[in-house]
Amino acid sequence: MSLWQRITMIFRSKANKALDRAEDPREMLDYSYQRQTELLTKVRRGVADVATSRKRLELQVTQLEQQSAKLQQQAEKAISVGREDLAREALTRKSGLTSQITDLRTQHAQLQGEEEKLTLAQRRLQAKIEAFRTKKETIKATYTAAEAQTRINEAVSGIGEEMGDVGLAIQRAEDKTAQMQARAGAIDELIASGALDDVTATGPADDITRELDAMSSTAEVEAELARLKGSSQPQAIEGAEDGGDILKAEPVAEPAARPVSEQAEAEGETRP
Repeated sequence: MSLWQRITMIFRSKANKALDRAEDPREMLDYSYQRQTELLTKVRRGVADVATSRKRLELQVTQLEQQSAKLQQQAEKAISVGREDLAREALTRKSGLTSQITDLRTQHAQLQGEEEKLTLAQRRLQAKIEAFRTKKETIKATYTAAEAQTRINEAVSGIGEEMGDVGLAIQRAEDKTAQMQARAGAIDELIASGALDDVTATGPADDITRELDAMSSTAEVEAELARLKGSSQPQAIEGAEDGGDILKAEPVAEPAARPVSEQAEAEGETRP
């Protein structure tokens, strides 16, 4: 295959693809209907022209017949007055008119036949055009509905061009938002660690201030830890009474034994 043939084939394929994208069946149907309507108009104009010619022939035949009748009357009048020569001349002219009338009637019959054929063709063409118009509108409505359904499905599925652009925009916005959130979190961590200074603070954050803040945080942690230990002791004792691990329960202090003298005194005081 030569270079020129390859270029021609590529050009034709590209042109065919572009035309296929640009082609709209509804526009093609409307154009076809318009051409058929123009053809019907031409047929109607032809019928009108033939009918006009036929009518003109009818008028000519009528005029010639009137002239022929007049010549017949003149010939009869000439014979009545003894002018045979005038009668012969009148009859001669009448004969010429009769020949013309015969020719005109022949043409009239031909035109009348053509007019009937054109009228029949006009009716058939008009019926076909009406049927084509009905089918055209049906096809256009079906195509429009299918096109709308396709666009709706593309929008719902997100594969359409417009919805695809919207999806990409949303994805870019989400990515940028996540990036900004990550950047803000990283800056907060750097400010908390002291790697960066907080320019919105009321005073300069020196090392002593940061150390005091750290001590405050440590004290809060120790206080919370002590509170948790205190709240966990009754639970440990209950576990020991239930037969749990006695080693984990704190020992209960027994009351100290009193001396014998103090015990006797106490008993004497209680007696009457």
